[in-house]
Amino acid sequence: MFADKYLQKNGHQSLIKELPQSAPGMIIVIPCYREHELSATLDSLFNCELPNEHVEVIILINHSEVADETIILENRRTKEAADKWISANRKKGISFITVGPLSLKKKWAGAGLARKKGMDEAIKRFNINNRKDGILVSLDADTLVAKNYLVEIEKHFRTHPKHVGATLAFEHQKEQLSEKHREGIELYELYLDYYKRALEYSGYPYSMFTIGSAFAVTAEAYVKRGGMNRRQAGEDFYFLQNLVQLGKVGEITTTKVYPSSRLSNRVPFGTGPILQKWMNGEEDLQRTYNFEAFRNLHEFFAQKDCFYKIQKKDYTEVVNTLNKPMKQFLALDEFSVDLDDLNRNCSRLETFRVRFFQKFNAFKILKFLNFAHENFYMKADLHEQIILLNKEQ
Repeated sequence: MFADKYLQKNGHQSLIKELPQSAPGMIIVIPCYREHELSATLDSLFNCELPNEHVEVIILINHSEVADETIILENRRTKEAADKWISANRKKGISFITVGPLSLKKKWAGAGLARKKGMDEAIKRFNINNRKDGILVSLDADTLVAKNYLVEIEKHFRTHPKHVGATLAFEHQKEQLSEKHREGIELYELYLDYYKRALEYSGYPYSMFTIGSAFAVTAEAYVKRGGMNRRQAGEDFYFLQNLVQLGKVGEITTTKVYPSSRLSNRVPFGTGPILQKWMNGEEDLQRTYNFEAFRNLHEFFAQKDCFYKIQKKDYTEVVNTLNKPMKQFLALDEFSVDLDDLNRNCSRLETFRVRFFQKFNAFKILKFLNFAHENFYMKADLHEQIILLNKEQ
């Protein structure tokens, strides 16, 4: 079977004893930690139009092995409520399964490991029927979905069989928010759109939204990529930016997910913590990366072909023509070492162009942006930077 080696290497222990009722074509994984609104997410899925193939939903309730008794009790109650909901809501074509509460090792306990446990279990279930084309969907326990969510995901992967994954359009829930809270989430959505479009402008070919509740991946690609990482936050960003190295990650805009806008300090970064800081006056969401830094990237990426098979003397000459922030960053980052490795392993310019962005990837771009703003630029008004970007696109 396609995932035998992966499951063996990762030492995955089965979490669900029962075999799939039908060979699922899609499995949705929902990590669940101290959730009080899970039933709304389950209702949302249950009310969806159903696709052609059977859908499974795995709800993985989890906590750290050192969690206090209050959290453990909360998760047990969540499990009882979810099992009761499942008993009362049955429909042909979709099935719901609860796992846990699962105790996770304290070193790794968090969103990444919980998502990985659930996704690895989904891979095990796809593997039973050798469904390497199975669609593995990531969702969160506080997120609602549009009625056509399931059918549009299935349609995308059947229409684009070579796509290894896809992101989904999203819009945060904004009902019953205070004025400041609503302003914060609207600014945050503007920032996410600005950042994605600014990356596109720069010439980076893999610009995308990286939201944990808004992506899907084929079972085969998940295995080839080595599975989900165990990061306690940002696991979605790292997974998707690594996934693009395998193949095309599409964008599904014909449906939407609706993540929560709730405040949170559960993880070190992400929507919840950023909004919490905004509400506390510790984060100014009206300011963002200066567009000039993306112009620096644009200038650099436009000259990438010049670095193919370049000699050391010529490399220095080309770099000296670049803007000062990029010139200093390349020296500090020792990008010439990455470039030497690239040129040793690329016999054709076409190959070099693709692999260039495996070296200067989204992680290095973020590193450059932070370097540029520590040394050259001040963060600037978000709306003004959007206007500057719009003039360029």
